[in-house]
Amino acid sequence: MSLADVSLLILRLVVGGTFAAHGAQKAFGWWNGTGYAKWTQVMVSMRMHPAPLWAFISVGAELGAGLALALGFLTPFAAMVLIGQSVFIIIKAHLPKGFFNGTGGIEFPLSLAAGLVAILGVGPGELAIDNAIRFPAFSDPFRLLLLAIGIAGGLVAISISRLHPAPQPAASTP
Repeated sequence: MSLADVSLLILRLVVGGTFAAHGAQKAFGWWNGTGYAKWTQVMVSMRMHPAPLWAFISVGAELGAGLALALGFLTPFAAMVLIGQSVFIIIKAHLPKGFFNGTGGIEFPLSLAAGLVAILGVGPGELAIDNAIRFPAFSDPFRLLLLAIGIAGGLVAISISRLHPAPQPAASTP
């Protein structure tokens, strides 16, 4: 076991754990989170239709892939999914608010995304389930393909939201 392996374990635990915690907030309302019903309404406000499907996808990405990444299980695929989620949240939710986290900008999700790219690029390290089960180490071109798929997935999700008109406020009755 090397310092690099310990460093990758820490990076996986922090990045994956952070995503998993955000997913748990959305799924269960833990740690002052929205809970699933309110998170589905957030998807409606973001013009993601059908909102329940997109709420499920975003919760599954963050909670499921976040836990997998933290454990080092199917790491390249977990990173790919979370890269797609990161592209979506950076562009759709945070970019309009600028760079700094204090204003809700891209600073924090961009930092998490950089950690994902690093993990995808170098692998999970020795202290990972992937290593224990002898999950294959992928070639650089295949990892680049997974990076491209993750980025494309996030961009496609954003594009889909642009196909739907913004929700209109309910008309008041006299």
